[in-house]
Amino acid sequence: MLGSMSEVISERVSAEMDGDFVVFLIGMHINKPWKLHKWLPVFMTMPSLLKEVTSDPDSGCLGVTFGWPVIVQYWRSFEHLEAYARSHDQSHWPAWVAFNKRMRANRGDVGIWHETYKVGAGQFEAIYSGMPASGIGKVGRLVSATGKRESARERVLAGV
Repeated sequence: MLGSMSEVISERVSAEMDGDFVVFLIGMHINKPWKLHKWLPVFMTMPSLLKEVTSDPDSGCLGVTFGWPVIVQYWRSFEHLEAYARSHDQSHWPAWVAFNKRMRANRGDVGIWHETYKVGAGQFEAIYSGMPASGIGKVGRLVSATGKRESARERVLAGV
C-alpha cells in the first residue's frame, strides 16, 4: 500500500479490492431540530455502533468514511452486514428497537435512510490525487494510476 491513512499521497492512485464487497450508505435527516429527544439519541449512538464493528475483524466491516449527512461503510459481504444488523448480541439491534419506539408516534420528526450496493469483483473504479487514502482506497490497496489504470474508462473496462 502506498502511504499511511493520514499521509497525503502526492501521486495519482487508484484502488484495488480482492473479491466482491458491499457499500452501505446510511444517513439521517433532522426534520424537526427542536425535537432533540427524537434525533439526538440516534446521533449519539452511531459512533459506538461504528466503533463496535470496526474494532472486530470478524464483523466483516472493512472500514468507514464519515461525511454529513451520510456515512459510507464498506463490508466484505451482505451476509456480514445483515448478521451485524440483526444480531441481538450486538449494539445495533437494541438501538434500532429503541429508535422505532421513539418514532412510533411521529416518524416525521427525524428520518433515517440507507442504501446497500453489492459490488462485484472488478466492477468499480476509483481515483485519488493529492489526498490521504480515502473510500475504497482506504479499505483496499492503493496502486499507481498508470497504464490500464490511467482513465476511468480504462479502469472500468479493465475491471481493475
